[in-house]
Amino acid sequence: DSQPLVLRRRPVPEPGPDQVLIEVSACGVCHTELDEIEGRAAPPSLPVIPGHQVVGTVADHGAGVTSLKRGDRVGVAWIYSACGRCDLCRAGLENLCSDFKATGLDADGGYAGYMAVDARFAYPIPESLTDSQAAPLLCAGAIGLRSLRLTGLRDGQRLGMTGFGASAHLVLKLARSRFPHSDIYVFARSEKGQSFARELGAVWSGPTEADAPEKLHAIIDTTPAWTPVVKSLAQLVPGGRLVINAIRKQNEDQDKLTTMDYAQHLWQEKEIKSVANVVRRDVIEFLDLAARIPIRPEVSTYPLEEANQALMDLKQGNGRGAKVLLIR
Repeated sequence: DSQPLVLRRRPVPEPGPDQVLIEVSACGVCHTELDEIEGRAAPPSLPVIPGHQVVGTVADHGAGVTSLKRGDRVGVAWIYSACGRCDLCRAGLENLCSDFKATGLDADGGYAGYMAVDARFAYPIPESLTDSQAAPLLCAGAIGLRSLRLTGLRDGQRLGMTGFGASAHLVLKLARSRFPHSDIYVFARSEKGQSFARELGAVWSGPTEADAPEKLHAIIDTTPAWTPVVKSLAQLVPGGRLVINAIRKQNEDQDKLTTMDYAQHLWQEKEIKSVANVVRRDVIEFLDLAARIPIRPEVSTYPLEEANQALMDLKQGNGRGAKVLLIR
């Protein structure tokens, strides 16, 4: 709750072989940055520049880069690199690679004027998207697509969403397009979030502790807490699935797990599925979908110098939609 980030002048990085140097124009602010700063994520490689929803233009490139050229507008997501050789990478599951490196955690990210990254993990941005619109799509949107895919939802089945921030509001837009006959129910801690969900097409919204009017076939949880996990399991139909889209959970309410009743919460073949990062396919597909459907996030913008304020607003639930830093 202080000012955890320090603004410093750093040398412009030199792109290595197979890397591009990106002049950053915008970078989304993600709840994962709070997890990093407050100690819920894996320890970062300090000192490190956060930010993994990066949009900018290619300023230079190292030897071996042929897929991108100077002036191309690109984005960088949470996946900074993976080995590309293991069985998981060859199967398109780079997110599970033991050599997975995260942007802004294991390597410098986009809260900066420049960053360097392997060209394989820099994605062309569709022309129809502005920089500030594209930034949240690289994580909140891509991980939302992966979460929705993991629910196994079929059109006409009921979808629940617990937590209603940057990712969830994009998932709601995506779900309404992909599953037009599915009703969507949203659990949000604030009345503003509940109202926002109804504006975007939710048939019902209420507080996190409320019961939905009907049992749900799938629920996506995007909160940092354990209480919604236990609550959501009780609201699933037999055979329903809870997908947890969170990098870590807070320890403060971990005792809620001890209140779980097997018959009420897990019996009748209910499932829990976790989401572990994103793969390149998720980012590429979601950018294409966002351009075609179209999906445009609601954003609040801040200058880079106000990154700490953006993080505080995110933590306190101020504003709605996504938060984006404008670098230039």
